[in-house]
Amino acid sequence: MKLSTVTLSLLALLSAASPARAEDPAAYPSRKIRMLLPYAAGGGGDVVGRLLADKMGKLLGQTIYIENHTGAAGTLGTQMVATSPNDGYTITVGGMTTHVLAPAIYPKLSYDSIKDFTTIGRVGTSSIMLVATKTFPANDIKELIALAKKGEPVQYGSWGVGSTGQFCAEILMQQTGIKMDHVPFNGIAKLAGDLLGGHISLATLDVATATPLVKDGSLKALAACGERSPSLPDIASYKEQGVPFDRSLSWAMYAPAGVAPPIAQKLSAALKDALGDTVVKEKLLGLGITAHFVPGNEQRDINARDIAAWKQVAKDAGIEVK
Repeated sequence: MKLSTVTLSLLALLSAASPARAEDPAAYPSRKIRMLLPYAAGGGGDVVGRLLADKMGKLLGQTIYIENHTGAAGTLGTQMVATSPNDGYTITVGGMTTHVLAPAIYPKLSYDSIKDFTTIGRVGTSSIMLVATKTFPANDIKELIALAKKGEPVQYGSWGVGSTGQFCAEILMQQTGIKMDHVPFNGIAKLAGDLLGGHISLATLDVATATPLVKDGSLKALAACGERSPSLPDIASYKEQGVPFDRSLSWAMYAPAGVAPPIAQKLSAALKDALGDTVVKEKLLGLGITAHFVPGNEQRDINARDIAAWKQVAKDAGIEVK
């Protein structure tokens, strides 16, 4: 073999073994961006992600495509994001469960929801609705408290152990001193179906599921956990009904930790502009989400504060998923 051939071969091997040069942030994005969602296709979180991917892709001049990876209440897909390259080409939309409640109830969670992510910014806030069948004897929190204090057993359903719905019910019990028995369901569709069938009389539902059922008279709403929802503006919040709870239940966008600040800033700016679009805001409202952009660093600090608060709620209620 000629010397020149050997030299060229060695250079080729060295080149292949060398890490690729980091992309110039000024050129970002130069290829498609993956939005990895820890939700089933067609679910609320999936719809939110697809809506933002479409608008942000147009603003950034690149396609943002969707990958759904479900499992372990959203923590499986979220872990995949945490361990993805931090080049700005993997992003996700996380809810309360994946980034605030999971750290509060999973003692061996495979990711740190603060340290393992770059927070791009808040998407918006939503509420959880406390709903009941039309024949349930209470119509608001005051009447529910009176019912529970009569000594009659009160059951409520949520869409799973550790769900936002269970936490909202636990907050209500801790703040009012009443007792209710938790009946966890395997998913929100099953829970809503059993409510409509009269198999359970009281439950917590996400506002997107609850809104059409309350508006058409199939169910009645007793209270909103979180803020009063624009989707059901006549339903008073916990705080308005005397329960001292006013924390926002938020959705936010994340990328793996260590994304270059100029790239994170481009994503953040695109998210902010997308949330300012009238069509996007209206579609989010249809899902029960009030668009409300908050910068990434500020949202990260809010998450850290909320994790500590919800950990105490979980400890007092004995909520833990092993």
